[in-house]
Amino acid sequence: MTARSPRFTESTQGRLRRLNLATSLPPVVFAAVVLLWTDARTWWHIVVLAPGAVAAVVAFERWTANDLARVALPCLVVAAAVWPLGVLVTGSPNAYWGVCAVGSLSLREVRRHRALTMAGLFTYVAAVGAARLLVQRDDIGHVLLTYVLIPTVLTIVVTVFTVVGERFYDLIRELEQTREREAELAVVRERVRFASDLHDIQGHTLHVVKLKIALAQRLLLRDTTRAEKELRETYALVSDTIAQTKELAYAQRRLNLTAEIENAKNLFEAAGIRVRVTREAEVDARASELLGQVLRETTTNILRHAQATHVQITLNGSGITIVNDGVTATSPPELRGLAALRQRVAGDGGELTVEQQQGRFRTAATFPAVRAGTERGDRR
Repeated sequence: MTARSPRFTESTQGRLRRLNLATSLPPVVFAAVVLLWTDARTWWHIVVLAPGAVAAVVAFERWTANDLARVALPCLVVAAAVWPLGVLVTGSPNAYWGVCAVGSLSLREVRRHRALTMAGLFTYVAAVGAARLLVQRDDIGHVLLTYVLIPTVLTIVVTVFTVVGERFYDLIRELEQTREREAELAVVRERVRFASDLHDIQGHTLHVVKLKIALAQRLLLRDTTRAEKELRETYALVSDTIAQTKELAYAQRRLNLTAEIENAKNLFEAAGIRVRVTREAEVDARASELLGQVLRETTTNILRHAQATHVQITLNGSGITIVNDGVTATSPPELRGLAALRQRVAGDGGELTVEQQQGRFRTAATFPAVRAGTERGDRR
Protein backbone atom coordinates (compact mmCIF):
# COMPACT_ATOMS: atom_id res chain seq x y z
CA MET A 1 0.00 0.00 0.00
CA THR A 2 2.69 2.47 0.97
CA ALA A 3 4.68 1.80 -2.22
CA ARG A 4 1.67 2.14 -4.49
CA SER A 5 0.08 5.28 -3.04
CA PRO A 6 2.62 7.84 -4.39
CA ARG A 7 2.16 6.41 -7.87
CA PHE A 8 -1.59 6.70 -7.43
CA THR A 9 -1.19 10.36 -6.39
CA GLU A 10 1.04 11.14 -9.36
CA SER A 11 -1.37 9.34 -11.66
CA THR A 12 -4.28 11.52 -10.54
CA GLN A 13 -2.27 14.70 -10.90
CA GLY A 14 -0.94 13.48 -14.23
CA ARG A 15 -4.45 13.01 -15.59
CA LEU A 16 -5.40 16.51 -14.52
CA ARG A 17 -2.30 18.00 -16.11
CA ARG A 18 -2.82 16.06 -19.34
CA LEU A 19 -6.40 17.33 -19.44
CA ASN A 20 -5.08 20.85 -18.93
CA LEU A 21 -2.57 20.30 -21.73
CA ALA A 22 -5.23 19.04 -24.14
CA THR A 23 -7.62 21.90 -23.40
CA SER A 24 -5.18 24.81 -22.93
CA LEU A 25 -2.19 24.16 -25.20
CA PRO A 26 -4.06 24.68 -28.51
CA PRO A 27 -5.25 28.17 -27.43
CA VAL A 28 -1.73 29.00 -26.21
CA VAL A 29 -0.22 27.98 -29.55
CA PHE A 30 -2.94 29.87 -31.43
CA ALA A 31 -2.26 33.00 -29.35
CA ALA A 32 1.47 32.74 -30.08
CA VAL A 33 0.80 32.50 -33.82
CA VAL A 34 -1.65 35.43 -33.76
CA LEU A 35 0.76 37.65 -31.82
CA LEU A 36 3.60 36.85 -34.22
CA TRP A 37 1.34 37.53 -37.18
CA THR A 38 0.20 40.84 -35.66
CA ASP A 39 3.61 42.18 -34.64
CA ALA A 40 5.91 40.79 -37.33
CA ARG A 41 6.07 43.06 -40.36
CA THR A 42 9.14 41.45 -41.99
CA TRP A 43 10.76 38.04 -41.88
CA TRP A 44 13.49 39.11 -39.48
CA HIS A 45 10.83 40.31 -37.02
CA ILE A 46 9.68 36.70 -36.88
CA VAL A 47 13.27 35.61 -36.21
CA VAL A 48 13.47 38.04 -33.28
CA LEU A 49 10.02 37.37 -31.78
CA ALA A 50 9.57 33.63 -32.41
CA PRO A 51 12.01 32.45 -29.65
CA GLY A 52 9.87 34.18 -27.01
CA ALA A 53 6.70 32.47 -28.26
CA VAL A 54 8.47 29.10 -28.48
CA ALA A 55 9.84 29.52 -24.93
CA ALA A 56 6.30 30.19 -23.65
CA VAL A 57 4.86 27.12 -25.38
CA VAL A 58 7.71 24.89 -24.16
CA ALA A 59 7.36 26.17 -20.59
CA PHE A 60 3.61 25.58 -20.62
CA GLU A 61 4.00 22.05 -21.98
CA ARG A 62 6.64 21.20 -19.34
CA TRP A 63 4.44 22.75 -16.64
CA THR A 64 1.58 20.43 -17.54
CA ALA A 65 4.05 17.53 -17.29
CA ASN A 66 5.22 18.75 -13.85
CA ASP A 67 8.75 19.08 -15.25
CA LEU A 68 9.13 22.85 -15.55
CA ALA A 69 12.15 23.09 -13.23
CA ARG A 70 14.40 21.54 -15.87
CA VAL A 71 13.64 24.18 -18.54
CA ALA A 72 12.46 27.16 -16.46
CA LEU A 73 15.74 29.11 -16.46
CA PRO A 74 16.62 28.84 -20.18
CA CYS A 75 13.05 29.58 -21.22
CA LEU A 76 12.93 32.59 -18.90
CA VAL A 77 16.25 33.93 -20.22
CA VAL A 78 15.08 33.63 -23.84
CA ALA A 79 11.68 35.20 -23.16
CA ALA A 80 13.20 37.99 -21.07
CA ALA A 81 15.62 38.82 -23.91
CA VAL A 82 12.87 38.95 -26.54
CA TRP A 83 10.83 41.62 -24.69
CA PRO A 84 13.46 44.42 -24.87
CA LEU A 85 14.25 43.46 -28.49
CA GLY A 86 10.56 43.77 -29.29
CA VAL A 87 10.33 47.14 -27.54
CA LEU A 88 13.50 48.73 -28.93
CA VAL A 89 14.08 46.95 -32.24
CA THR A 90 10.88 45.64 -33.80
CA GLY A 91 8.35 47.91 -32.08
CA SER A 92 6.26 44.91 -30.95
CA PRO A 93 4.01 45.74 -27.96
CA ASN A 94 3.03 42.06 -27.61
CA ALA A 95 6.58 40.74 -27.28
CA TYR A 96 6.08 40.72 -23.49
CA TRP A 97 3.85 37.67 -23.88
CA GLY A 98 6.74 35.18 -23.62
CA VAL A 99 8.22 36.58 -20.39
CA CYS A 100 4.71 36.97 -18.97
CA ALA A 101 3.87 33.29 -19.55
CA VAL A 102 7.23 31.80 -18.57
CA GLY A 103 7.65 34.11 -15.57
CA SER A 104 4.22 33.37 -14.10
CA LEU A 105 4.68 29.61 -14.56
CA SER A 106 8.20 29.67 -13.12
CA LEU A 107 7.01 31.19 -9.84
CA ARG A 108 6.12 27.65 -8.83
CA GLU A 109 9.83 26.87 -8.55
CA VAL A 110 10.53 29.83 -6.26
CA ARG A 111 10.63 28.56 -2.66
CA ARG A 112 11.52 31.76 -0.84
CA HIS A 113 10.74 35.45 -1.39
CA ARG A 114 8.01 34.63 -3.90
CA ALA A 115 6.25 37.97 -3.41
CA LEU A 116 9.52 39.80 -4.08
CA THR A 117 10.06 37.73 -7.22
CA MET A 118 6.56 38.55 -8.47
CA ALA A 119 7.19 42.23 -7.88
CA GLY A 120 10.46 41.92 -9.80
CA LEU A 121 8.65 40.31 -12.76
CA PHE A 122 6.02 43.06 -12.92
CA THR A 123 8.69 45.77 -12.56
CA TYR A 124 10.78 44.24 -15.34
CA VAL A 125 7.82 44.17 -17.75
CA ALA A 126 6.89 47.76 -16.94
CA ALA A 127 10.47 49.10 -17.02
CA VAL A 128 11.31 47.46 -20.34
CA GLY A 129 8.04 48.71 -21.80
CA ALA A 130 8.86 52.25 -20.63
CA ALA A 131 12.18 51.99 -22.50
CA ARG A 132 10.14 52.47 -25.67
CA LEU A 133 10.21 56.17 -24.85
CA LEU A 134 13.88 56.14 -25.84
CA VAL A 135 12.92 55.54 -29.48
CA GLN A 136 9.39 56.94 -29.62
CA ARG A 137 8.81 60.27 -27.88
CA ASP A 138 6.14 61.78 -30.07
CA ASP A 139 3.17 60.02 -28.41
CA ILE A 140 3.99 59.38 -24.74
CA GLY A 141 0.41 58.48 -23.79
CA HIS A 142 0.19 55.82 -26.47
CA VAL A 143 3.56 54.37 -25.46
CA LEU A 144 2.62 54.21 -21.76
CA LEU A 145 -0.69 52.54 -22.54
CA THR A 146 0.55 50.08 -25.16
CA TYR A 147 3.99 49.19 -23.84
CA VAL A 148 3.66 49.71 -20.06
CA LEU A 149 0.11 49.61 -18.71
CA ILE A 150 -1.42 46.82 -20.80
CA PRO A 151 1.59 44.43 -20.61
CA THR A 152 1.99 44.99 -16.86
CA VAL A 153 -1.72 44.56 -16.04
CA LEU A 154 -2.03 41.45 -18.19
CA THR A 155 1.12 39.98 -16.62
CA ILE A 156 -0.40 40.53 -13.17
CA VAL A 157 -3.69 38.91 -14.23
CA VAL A 158 -1.96 35.91 -15.80
CA THR A 159 0.26 35.48 -12.72
CA VAL A 160 -2.76 35.55 -10.38
CA PHE A 161 -4.59 32.94 -12.44
CA THR A 162 -1.46 30.77 -12.57
CA VAL A 163 -0.98 30.93 -8.80
CA VAL A 164 -4.64 30.03 -8.27
CA GLY A 165 -4.26 27.12 -10.68
CA GLU A 166 -1.22 25.86 -8.81
CA ARG A 167 -3.14 26.13 -5.56
CA PHE A 168 -5.78 23.89 -7.11
CA TYR A 169 -3.12 21.25 -7.79
CA ASP A 170 -1.88 21.65 -4.22
CA LEU A 171 -5.38 20.91 -2.92
CA ILE A 172 -5.60 17.83 -5.15
CA ARG A 173 -2.23 16.70 -3.81
CA GLU A 174 -3.35 17.22 -0.19
CA LEU A 175 -6.56 15.28 -0.81
CA GLU A 176 -4.64 12.40 -2.35
CA GLN A 177 -2.18 12.37 0.55
CA THR A 178 -5.11 12.28 2.97
CA ARG A 179 -6.59 9.32 1.11
CA GLU A 180 -3.19 7.66 1.16
CA ARG A 181 -2.91 8.05 4.94
CA GLU A 182 -6.45 6.76 5.43
CA ALA A 183 -5.66 3.72 3.30
CA GLU A 184 -2.49 3.05 5.31
CA LEU A 185 -4.41 3.37 8.58
CA ALA A 186 -7.05 0.96 7.25
CA VAL A 187 -4.30 -1.56 6.47
CA VAL A 188 -2.82 -1.14 9.96
CA ARG A 189 -6.23 -1.58 11.58
CA GLU A 190 -6.87 -4.69 9.52
CA ARG A 191 -3.49 -6.13 10.50
CA VAL A 192 -4.21 -5.45 14.18
CA ARG A 193 -7.62 -7.08 13.83
CA PHE A 194 -6.11 -10.10 12.10
CA ALA A 195 -3.39 -10.41 14.76
CA SER A 196 -5.99 -10.16 17.51
CA ASP A 197 -8.17 -12.86 15.94
CA LEU A 198 -5.16 -15.08 15.38
CA HIS A 199 -4.17 -14.59 19.02
CA ASP A 200 -7.70 -15.53 20.08
CA ILE A 201 -7.57 -18.75 18.10
CA GLN A 202 -4.02 -19.91 18.68
CA GLY A 203 -3.48 -18.66 22.24
CA HIS A 204 -6.75 -20.06 23.53
CA THR A 205 -6.31 -23.41 21.83
CA LEU A 206 -2.68 -23.91 22.84
CA HIS A 207 -3.48 -23.28 26.49
CA VAL A 208 -6.45 -25.66 26.41
CA VAL A 209 -4.31 -28.31 24.68
CA LYS A 210 -1.71 -27.87 27.41
CA LEU A 211 -4.34 -28.44 30.11
CA LYS A 212 -5.83 -31.47 28.39
CA ILE A 213 -2.47 -33.12 27.81
CA ALA A 214 -1.53 -32.55 31.46
CA LEU A 215 -4.85 -34.10 32.48
CA ALA A 216 -4.34 -37.04 30.12
CA GLN A 217 -0.88 -37.65 31.63
CA ARG A 218 -2.36 -37.81 35.11
CA LEU A 219 -5.08 -40.19 33.95
CA LEU A 220 -2.84 -42.39 31.79
CA LEU A 221 -2.02 -44.97 34.51
CA ARG A 222 -5.30 -44.97 36.47
CA ASP A 223 -8.01 -44.23 33.86
CA THR A 224 -6.85 -45.03 30.35
CA THR A 225 -10.35 -44.68 28.91
CA ARG A 226 -10.68 -41.10 30.19
CA ALA A 227 -7.12 -40.32 29.09
CA GLU A 228 -7.91 -41.60 25.60
CA LYS A 229 -11.04 -39.42 25.56
CA GLU A 230 -9.03 -36.33 26.51
CA LEU A 231 -6.49 -37.04 23.75
CA ARG A 232 -9.28 -37.46 21.19
CA GLU A 233 -10.75 -34.13 22.25
CA THR A 234 -7.30 -32.55 22.02
CA TYR A 235 -6.90 -33.90 18.49
CA ALA A 236 -10.35 -32.58 17.54
CA LEU A 237 -9.53 -29.20 19.10
CA VAL A 238 -6.31 -28.89 17.09
CA SER A 239 -8.15 -29.85 13.89
CA ASP A 240 -10.84 -27.27 14.63
CA THR A 241 -8.16 -24.63 15.25
CA ILE A 242 -6.55 -25.38 11.90
CA ALA A 243 -9.94 -24.98 10.22
CA GLN A 244 -10.58 -21.69 12.06
CA THR A 245 -7.17 -20.39 11.05
CA LYS A 246 -7.96 -21.12 7.39
CA GLU A 247 -11.33 -19.39 7.76
CA LEU A 248 -9.61 -16.39 9.31
CA ALA A 249 -7.12 -16.23 6.43
CA TYR A 250 -10.01 -16.15 3.94
CA ALA A 251 -12.12 -13.76 6.07
CA GLN A 252 -14.82 -16.38 6.65
CA ARG A 253 -14.49 -16.83 10.40
CA ARG A 254 -17.58 -16.11 12.54
CA LEU A 255 -17.85 -16.82 16.26
CA ASN A 256 -21.01 -18.32 17.71
CA LEU A 257 -21.65 -16.82 21.17
CA THR A 258 -23.77 -19.74 22.34
CA ALA A 259 -21.08 -22.21 21.31
CA GLU A 260 -18.43 -20.08 23.04
CA ILE A 261 -20.44 -20.07 26.29
CA GLU A 262 -20.81 -23.84 26.18
CA ASN A 263 -17.12 -24.26 25.35
CA ALA A 264 -16.08 -21.99 28.22
CA LYS A 265 -18.35 -23.92 30.61
CA ASN A 266 -16.81 -27.25 29.58
CA LEU A 267 -13.26 -25.91 29.91
CA PHE A 268 -13.85 -24.49 33.37
CA GLU A 269 -15.45 -27.72 34.56
CA ALA A 270 -12.58 -29.77 33.10
CA ALA A 271 -10.16 -27.59 35.09
CA GLY A 272 -12.13 -28.16 38.28
CA ILE A 273 -13.70 -24.69 38.35
CA ARG A 274 -17.37 -24.35 39.23
CA VAL A 275 -19.20 -22.25 36.65
CA ARG A 276 -22.64 -20.70 36.55
CA VAL A 277 -24.18 -19.32 33.37
CA THR A 278 -27.10 -16.88 33.56
CA ARG A 279 -28.86 -15.83 30.36
CA GLU A 280 -31.09 -12.90 31.20
CA ALA A 281 -31.70 -11.98 27.57
CA GLU A 282 -30.25 -12.63 24.13
CA VAL A 283 -27.75 -10.10 22.86
CA ASP A 284 -28.15 -8.40 19.52
CA ALA A 285 -26.67 -10.41 16.66
CA ARG A 286 -24.48 -7.49 15.59
CA ALA A 287 -22.54 -7.65 18.87
CA SER A 288 -22.57 -11.44 19.24
CA GLU A 289 -19.25 -12.13 17.52
CA LEU A 290 -17.29 -9.54 19.49
CA LEU A 291 -18.80 -10.75 22.77
CA GLY A 292 -17.77 -14.29 21.83
CA GLN A 293 -14.20 -13.05 21.38
CA VAL A 294 -14.30 -11.30 24.75
CA LEU A 295 -15.54 -14.49 26.42
CA ARG A 296 -12.90 -16.61 24.70
CA GLU A 297 -10.07 -14.27 25.67
CA THR A 298 -11.34 -13.99 29.26
CA THR A 299 -11.63 -17.78 29.54
CA THR A 300 -8.01 -18.15 28.40
CA ASN A 301 -6.87 -15.50 30.91
CA ILE A 302 -8.69 -17.19 33.80
CA LEU A 303 -7.21 -20.58 32.96
CA ARG A 304 -3.74 -19.12 32.47
CA HIS A 305 -3.41 -16.42 35.14
CA ALA A 306 -6.05 -16.94 37.85
CA GLN A 307 -6.52 -19.46 40.63
CA ALA A 308 -10.29 -19.41 40.31
CA THR A 309 -12.69 -21.79 42.04
CA HIS A 310 -15.87 -20.19 40.74
CA VAL A 311 -16.82 -18.30 37.57
CA GLN A 312 -20.08 -16.45 36.90
CA ILE A 313 -21.03 -15.72 33.27
CA THR A 314 -24.00 -13.39 32.79
CA LEU A 315 -25.50 -12.60 29.41
CA ASN A 316 -28.07 -9.81 29.05
CA GLY A 317 -29.51 -7.65 26.30
CA SER A 318 -26.61 -5.20 26.29
CA GLY A 319 -23.59 -7.46 26.72
CA ILE A 320 -21.76 -10.05 28.78
CA THR A 321 -20.12 -10.07 32.22
CA ILE A 322 -17.59 -12.64 33.49
CA VAL A 323 -16.66 -12.64 37.19
CA ASN A 324 -14.16 -15.00 38.84
CA ASP A 325 -12.71 -15.30 42.32
CA GLY A 326 -9.16 -16.14 41.27
CA VAL A 327 -7.48 -12.86 42.18
CA THR A 328 -3.82 -13.54 42.98
CA ALA A 329 -2.34 -10.01 43.03
CA THR A 330 -3.14 -6.61 44.46
CA SER A 331 -3.37 -5.05 41.01
CA PRO A 332 -4.83 -6.42 37.77
CA PRO A 333 -2.32 -8.16 35.47
CA GLU A 334 -1.46 -6.72 32.06
CA LEU A 335 -3.82 -8.44 29.62
CA ARG A 336 -2.77 -7.44 26.12
CA GLY A 337 -5.44 -9.54 24.42
CA LEU A 338 -8.25 -7.73 26.23
CA ALA A 339 -6.52 -4.39 25.62
CA ALA A 340 -6.70 -5.01 21.88
CA LEU A 341 -10.33 -6.13 22.15
CA ARG A 342 -11.16 -2.96 24.11
CA GLN A 343 -10.29 -0.87 21.06
CA ARG A 344 -12.40 -3.04 18.76
CA VAL A 345 -15.39 -2.95 21.13
CA ALA A 346 -15.08 0.84 21.42
CA GLY A 347 -14.88 1.08 17.63
CA ASP A 348 -18.29 -0.65 17.42
CA GLY A 349 -19.86 1.72 19.94
CA GLY A 350 -19.40 -0.47 23.02
CA GLU A 351 -17.29 -0.48 26.16
CA LEU A 352 -15.03 -3.15 27.63
CA THR A 353 -14.18 -2.78 31.33
CA VAL A 354 -11.76 -4.86 33.38
CA GLU A 355 -11.69 -4.30 37.14
CA GLN A 356 -10.54 -6.01 40.29
CA GLN A 357 -12.27 -5.45 43.62
CA GLN A 358 -13.10 -7.34 46.82
CA GLY A 359 -11.17 -10.42 45.76
CA ARG A 360 -12.99 -10.76 42.45
CA PHE A 361 -11.96 -10.05 38.87
CA ARG A 362 -14.72 -8.68 36.62
CA THR A 363 -14.68 -8.39 32.82
CA ALA A 364 -17.70 -6.77 31.17
CA ALA A 365 -18.43 -5.88 27.55
CA THR A 366 -21.53 -3.79 26.93
CA PHE A 367 -23.18 -2.27 23.90
CA PRO A 368 -25.70 0.26 25.29
CA ALA A 369 -26.41 1.70 21.84
CA VAL A 370 -27.44 -1.74 20.59
CA ARG A 371 -29.70 -2.26 23.60
CA ALA A 372 -31.30 1.14 23.15
CA GLY A 373 -31.94 0.43 19.48
CA THR A 374 -33.49 -2.93 20.33
CA GLU A 375 -35.78 -1.37 22.95
CA ARG A 376 -36.93 1.28 20.50
CA GLY A 377 -37.65 -1.44 17.97
CA ASP A 378 -39.66 -3.39 20.56
CA ARG A 379 -41.77 -0.36 21.47
CA ARG A 380 -42.60 0.20 17.82
